[in-house]
Formats: sequence, structure tokens, C-alpha cells
Amino acid sequence: MDEIGLFPLGIVLLPTEVVPLHIFEERYKELIGECVELGRDFGLVYADDDGVREAGTRARVADVLERFDDGRLNVLVEGGERFHVERLTRGRSFMTAEVEPLEDEWGEPDENAAARATEAFRALAAVAGAEAEMPDVESGRLSFAVAARVEIAADAKQELLELRSENARLERLRELLDATREGILAARRLAEHAKTNGSRLV
Repeated sequence: MDEIGLFPLGIVLLPTEVVPLHIFEERYKELIGECVELGRDFGLVYADDDGVREAGTRARVADVLERFDDGRLNVLVEGGERFHVERLTRGRSFMTAEVEPLEDEWGEPDENAAARATEAFRALAAVAGAEAEMPDVESGRLSFAVAARVEIAADAKQELLELRSENARLERLRELLDATREGILAARRLAEHAKTNGSRLV
């Protein structure tokens, strides 16, 4: 069991994902400063009105983008392994906890599930007019790598984070990607319909 500092935020960090953070609270300036100086990870956990989740992601500071005179930092952090909070600990200005790795249950990779998720990603990219470059990652991480490239609601990302089967994550991701694509198409149809209704002969 390992003790790490926790950073509760209103975002979910997935393994392989890279996100920018602006560090301004004193306690988190202390936490991130230590992580930078000592090369340590911290734990990013999703927090909202329902509280702080017990499943989170180890994060390392990949780059310090800017340091301000008052100690504030702009950093890039990269998601690593998942963890489960076993016990909150005390003694620091920031939240700390003893954590255990959150590992997948054993299961054979499903090539069909991967193919369906990949196709859903490409279809969404085509509708959105974006590049559909697929990540080249090892087995078991495709779901996270693809999800990290798409705007997904935090609660849905947390659901993916907590699932302990790559096949289950790929199937859920496909559903989320398809729903996002349908949402874009529906919005376009609505916009076209509004234009038609708004036109009249003079």
C-alpha cells in the first residue's frame, strides 16, 4: 500500500491522458511543488457535489509551463495507473491517502470490441471534421487512449475509469462515441430545419 497526496478536481484524468492544470491554492502549490522537486506522483480524484470518488488516477507532472512570482504554476500532467483509496490519512495541508492499484480483472481481449470502438471513433471524427489518427497503444489501454482524445462528460469518464474490463470499457466507449455523433447530427438537422422554417417568399 502506498501513501500519496490527493488533488480533488472537477475533472477526470484517464491513463495516457495529458491535461493542463493551473495551480493556485496554497496547499496544492505545496503538493505539486513537492512532486516536481522530488519526481513524485500525486493522485487526481474526481470531486463534485456528491463528494470525492474513491477511484482515481496517478498523475505525474510532465512539464512546468509557467511559474509565477506568487508560487502559482501552469503545468501539464499525464495520467498513469489507476488506484483505489483504501484509507484517508492526515498530517499535511492537502488530502492524503493510502491507495492500492485498481487493476483489471483477467479476460481475453476482444478484437471485435476494439474494432467497434475504433470504427465509432472514426465515424465521430468524420462527422466532426477532425483527424481520426488512432493511438498505437498496448492491449488493455486502447479504451483510455481513445477516450482521452474525445470530449466526454466527467461522470461518463469516471465510469470508464472504474470499469475493470477492457472489453467492457470498449463497449461503453462505443456507446458514448455513437451518442456524441448522433448529438452532432441531430443538432445539424435542427439547425437546417430552423433555416427552412425561417425562410419565406417575399
